Amino acid sequence: MSAFASYPSLAGRAVLVSGGASGLGAEFVTRFARQGARVGFVDVQDEAGRALAEQLAADGCPPPVYRHADVRDLAAYAAVLEEVAALTGPVTVLVNNAADDTRRPLAAVDEDSWDAGFRVNLDHQFFATRAVAPMMRAAGGGSVVNLGSISTHVKLTDLVVYRTAKAAVEGLTRALALELGGDRIRVNCVIPGWVMTARQLEQWVDAEAEAVLDREQVLPLRVLPEDVASLVLWLAAEDSRACTGQNWIVDAGWM
Repeated sequence: MSAFASYPSLAGRAVLVSGGASGLGAEFVTRFARQGARVGFVDVQDEAGRALAEQLAADGCPPPVYRHADVRDLAAYAAVLEEVAALTGPVTVLVNNAADDTRRPLAAVDEDSWDAGFRVNLDHQFFATRAVAPMMRAAGGGSVVNLGSISTHVKLTDLVVYRTAKAAVEGLTRALALELGGDRIRVNCVIPGWVMTARQLEQWVDAEAEAVLDREQVLPLRVLPEDVASLVLWLAAEDSRACTGQNWIVDAGWM
């Protein structure tokens, strides 16, 4: 495994990650915890979430705080955010990661699936940021990292709701950066390429998909969760203190 950077400014920081029990979110939780951050994270996968928190505590990291939360229920999620912050300290790093990229043909998209898709892929990013902004303001600043998607920029079908919501995340990032910049709260958007998470490998990455990656990516490698996490940590740390309102793509050069 590669040796990753260490960020002294993240030690002791209170970090909140949504969708942190598996996939990219679990990598974010793990890497922040290993930096000495006080990590809180939410998900609906309780068994995986509790197991991750227990494992990191056993490894000697500051014990992460896991709580069940469905980010589509905005009121309930807001209450959980307050509960987690009471245990970790006021949140100064927020990673809006929770999402659902379920494939659905255009003809199968109805009002309910459209609304649900925006709730899980966009709405919570705004409302969670609004909820923690006063904590960041009182602390003298903070960092919000929104997760976008490369699907907005490449040719993929059956993802109209997901792609539309993730495109809106990029606009939301710019708007929030403008609104919050005066309080030294930075807001950036990380756009992962096709990341080789367990879910992607199990459901979508077959020989045909591998051929697409070989053809479309400039770099002859596969994007791994740690590649995305390395950028997220840098954006959370003071090393990126002059960076806000930007899209940061981690896709091995998808052309």
